[in-house]
Amino acid sequence: MWILPLKVNKEDFKRLLKEKGLKMTRQRLVVLEVLAENPEQHMTAEEIYERIKAANPDIGLATVYRTVQLLLELELIDRINLDDGFVRYEIGSMGRKKHHRHHHLICLKCGKVLAFQEDMLETLETGVREAIGFRVTDHEVKLYGYCRDCSEKEDRENQEEKI
Repeated sequence: MWILPLKVNKEDFKRLLKEKGLKMTRQRLVVLEVLAENPEQHMTAEEIYERIKAANPDIGLATVYRTVQLLLELELIDRINLDDGFVRYEIGSMGRKKHHRHHHLICLKCGKVLAFQEDMLETLETGVREAIGFRVTDHEVKLYGYCRDCSEKEDRENQEEKI
């Protein structure tokens, strides 16, 4: 089983690519490193490109798109949809057999996206399997509401209106 740490191990990455009949390129490594170095960010291909283009002017946006697709196929990154009209990517399962993504909390007021690591759905998954024989292998949860800052601001505004 191949697991990628947040800091990219070049030899492990090279070995994984070789197992798949692919070569390690600087472009592939750079894109993976950007995602690994920013685990809490949910970046579009364009945002990944913006982060790498200054130091790597020879890497084009099309290369980033192709590389992101390859990393998805290798299960090193995950594609997520935060309902904002963009496809976003984050460092992912990285070959782990039992994998659940973290969950996303999306503020309806400011648009902030927070990651929530606690997996509270294991009991539900067990119940589903026992009840109907369906084995859940993954899930994605998005919860919508208001972040702490927006909630506190709204509470202050409500208090001021009462005065």
